[in-house]
Amino acid sequence: MLLTNLSLADTNEVLGLQCSGSDNATLENQYQVNLNNLLDSLAANGPIHNGFYTATEGKGTYRIFGITQCRGDVSPTDCAACIRNSTMVRGCSTSKNVTMWLTWCVLRYSNMSFFGVWDQSAMALTNDTNFENSNVVSQGLNFMNELAATAPQSPLMFQTAVLDVGQSGKRYGMAQCSRDISKSDCGRCFVYLLATFRTTIGNKRGWEIHGASCSMWYHDYQFYFNFSIPANEGAMKISHERVAIRLMIPVLLFLLSSL
Repeated sequence: MLLTNLSLADTNEVLGLQCSGSDNATLENQYQVNLNNLLDSLAANGPIHNGFYTATEGKGTYRIFGITQCRGDVSPTDCAACIRNSTMVRGCSTSKNVTMWLTWCVLRYSNMSFFGVWDQSAMALTNDTNFENSNVVSQGLNFMNELAATAPQSPLMFQTAVLDVGQSGKRYGMAQCSRDISKSDCGRCFVYLLATFRTTIGNKRGWEIHGASCSMWYHDYQFYFNFSIPANEGAMKISHERVAIRLMIPVLLFLLSSL
């Protein structure tokens, strides 16, 4: 798989772009028409369906499946802006299997159905200069394992939590699964991420693991918003304010992809 990697940041930026190899997508006019229609549908419907939407477009060889999802703490305005911008980034023009992670949302589409299936593809972002002492590292891992156990049981499979580590301050965690997978697969997804990237995150003070089916965040500052998406289905106000996507130099990124 091909990867375009960008930095860990607090604004709405592209974090990673995972693409299949060249599938000659640009040479198939009908596929491009269907892709454009799919992206338009996701951009229009994602924000008004609690930040999560699945869609399909086309038939037969040219059928495309897509999902978009916003972080559970992001406001309707930011959710709409993130989804809209994600559908405008065309970094994998020849690929038919694409996953794009932004700070506030994720976009995924493929010519093969993946709805409801736990996908182990993932990447990790870390800060390579800030380190924790061993005691805080241990507390932090226990904290995130607890979050991995409780988040799947929340209505939207999304949860934030705060850890007090005494003189070392506080640590903030967040976990979220794609809402098309089951709660049991959600829990397994979190456990898998923590086990697979244990060496990568090491004793870092800040890290994020973004997967196709679930993601986890851990920082020494409150990076998430206080807004919470309602658990019940409801309309969200859409803002037409555009959020710029700035390309950044990566700090450190690792990718794991199941082929």
